[in-house]
Amino acid sequence: MNPRETIDVGCAMIHKNGQILIAQRHLEDSFGGYWEFPGGKREEGETIEDCLKREVFEELGIRIHPERFWGQREHGTPERKIRLFFYFCRWEKGEPAALDCKDFKWVSQQNIRQYPLLPGDVEVLEDLICHWAEYLSGSSSRP
Repeated sequence: MNPRETIDVGCAMIHKNGQILIAQRHLEDSFGGYWEFPGGKREEGETIEDCLKREVFEELGIRIHPERFWGQREHGTPERKIRLFFYFCRWEKGEPAALDCKDFKWVSQQNIRQYPLLPGDVEVLEDLICHWAEYLSGSSSRP
């Protein structure tokens, strides 16, 4: 019996001016059309922070700086375990463009629920909404 494959995925909660950047998955991808915190699979030998910087640049063409680890969630199937690592990331430079995603939006605390997020991202949504101001000000070490 083969060991269950583990995939580490970085999820960037990118903030700027009190808003969070989300990206929409290509329609032909798994969960096509759903929205997500940008990021992707960590490559061998890469830190999660470096993965976030690379993936966000590839998807949206912007530079970010991972600031704080929010937490980790796990999902999976009998064959595969997916570990999601969520980080608050500061937008540094560049204007977002849909380079490797269908679309993107800067969303507020009031309108983020309008976008259907991936199941793994929904798990962090309520905590994010409840603590929006303190998380985005950098004054909290929650959760």
